[in-house]
Amino acid sequence: MKTTVHLLRHGEVHNPDGILYGRSEGYHLSERGRAMADRVAMRVGDRDIVLIVSSPLERAQETAAPLARVRGLEVRLDERVLESSSIFEGKPFRFRKSVLRSPGMWKHMWNPFRPSWGEAYADIVARMWPAVLDARKEAEGHEAVIVSHQLPIWTTRLRAEKRSFLHDPRKRHCTLASLTSFTFEGEKLVSIGYSEPAGDLIPLADRHKPFSSGGRHEELDQNEVGGVG
Repeated sequence: MKTTVHLLRHGEVHNPDGILYGRSEGYHLSERGRAMADRVAMRVGDRDIVLIVSSPLERAQETAAPLARVRGLEVRLDERVLESSSIFEGKPFRFRKSVLRSPGMWKHMWNPFRPSWGEAYADIVARMWPAVLDARKEAEGHEAVIVSHQLPIWTTRLRAEKRSFLHDPRKRHCTLASLTSFTFEGEKLVSIGYSEPAGDLIPLADRHKPFSSGGRHEELDQNEVGGVG
């Protein structure tokens, strides 16, 4: 019996001041972000989705809402799929670019493998993967969607593929409103897919990502997918 759990990244956020908002409340989808959420609902709303789970943050709930309406489902909030924490939260993007020139921040930069400036990658996976497994169990034989955030989704995929957590954030294979899809046969993870149902709406600044027009589905066979937890 096959079950698929899709990790859906939220759509574009209205953030005119360029703040690294992280877990901060009060950040909502932009007009384009709402269009992304609608596009996702339009393109995957006819799938056999029986469960929708969301991060409690507004941008995630707003991304989940159109799909929930199409499927006639209630959105369940789950703290386990929340955005990761970081010392950069609340600071402008330009601060991140100059952090290495700020001696007061050096104490946080000693270990990129953990990373030392925020929630440990292993800790992110330790909360995300049980949420995936619970969704698989509840939606067994069908499909589930979990609306989360880029780093939690990407870190979960890295762990499932038995890859190193150390990575270049600019090369995360997880664009806005993208789907990272874990397919199970029974309890065994057998493939990982990726698609961009709202790919034509991705902003130009995000176009350097691997895909930008949606639809492509890549899979790993059973020998390439690592068991997690």
